[in-house]
Amino acid sequence: MAHTTTERGSLWELAVMALLREEPMHPYQMQRLLRERHEDEVLGLKRGSLYHAIRRLTRSGLIQPVAVGREGRRPERTTYRLTPNGEREFVRWLQARIATPQSEPSEFMGSISFLVHLPPKDASARLGLRAQALETQIDALGQTLQRVGRFVARVHLIERHYLLAMHKAELAWVRALTRELRSGRLAWDLKAILREVRTARRKAALKKER
Repeated sequence: MAHTTTERGSLWELAVMALLREEPMHPYQMQRLLRERHEDEVLGLKRGSLYHAIRRLTRSGLIQPVAVGREGRRPERTTYRLTPNGEREFVRWLQARIATPQSEPSEFMGSISFLVHLPPKDASARLGLRAQALETQIDALGQTLQRVGRFVARVHLIERHYLLAMHKAELAWVRALTRELRSGRLAWDLKAILREVRTARRKAALKKER
């Protein structure tokens, strides 16, 4: 099924097209380069995801196979290249992704939506542990950027600078929330909340029966 002009492509498709813009290559080379550049940490590298992206792009005519080869006893490998239309779409997708904010809920955002199910004291303790973990990650990432930044241009590390900024922003938010919990400015009674919810549901059910 071909992509429509309104699509922005998946992140995996974008990664495949970016690699093929460098030169034609086969999927194993793509995987190796993504790992060497630590892009797998951003993309959540899975072999199946890569091959699904390649199939979708091939069906859409945005990339095409150019050769099939074998090295020693290894299985045959298909080399792909970016088509002229694929290069145009790659740039368009990238422009759209950079320019347009998207709602991208994180696992933490999903988890914290259920925070009410923990007692405030326990929630505070768990958030304290998260803050400690974030501090460790920020320190490690900062050291890595300082070390690697001596040899690699900043533009090639830009996603890690973004990740560092996001970790710092999350840490500040978690610390502020923890202070609210510890001071008692933010508190709740789960039993009372559940009673209210159940009462409201019973009333709604009775209203429907009438």
